[in-house]
Amino acid sequence: MSRVELERRRKQAADLFEQGMRQSRVAEVLGVTPQAVSLWRRAWAESGREALLSKGPGGNSYLTAGQERELDDLLRAGPTAYGWEGQRWTLARVGVLIEERFSVVYEISGVWCLLDRLGWSWQVPKVRAVERDEEAIAAWRTETWPAASHPRRSQPLADGSVSRTRPGPG
Repeated sequence: MSRVELERRRKQAADLFEQGMRQSRVAEVLGVTPQAVSLWRRAWAESGREALLSKGPGGNSYLTAGQERELDDLLRAGPTAYGWEGQRWTLARVGVLIEERFSVVYEISGVWCLLDRLGWSWQVPKVRAVERDEEAIAAWRTETWPAASHPRRSQPLADGSVSRTRPGPG
């Protein structure tokens, strides 16, 4: 939800407070939590409507729209363009790139939200890794994986038994 939308809801809340509406009903009408309404009501009671107005963006904690477009272009160049090995961006790598390029620090979860907003996904790239060994992958799928995923299948059943956990009469 945008800052403008939040401010609009807080102004509506002030109107409803002035009409004497109960906090629980204000929360219901505006589709917000009762806790949010309680905080708004306290601020409104102490300092009036001005207390509910947006204070603007906070510090240097987010990228501007222009910086987001620039970041998108930087990401399209790929991680190898910035000295990393491999063809995949990780959240940590993107965080380092943002900090070095824009002097803005994001938590890992914030990097994920930013990339999601920019239309990036967690999906594996369409391009296959240069180092990919198709023969080794095929061997692993036919030999290693079946034994690891179903270890009891490799053990023979006891005579007359239909259960791998309970041997038949001996």
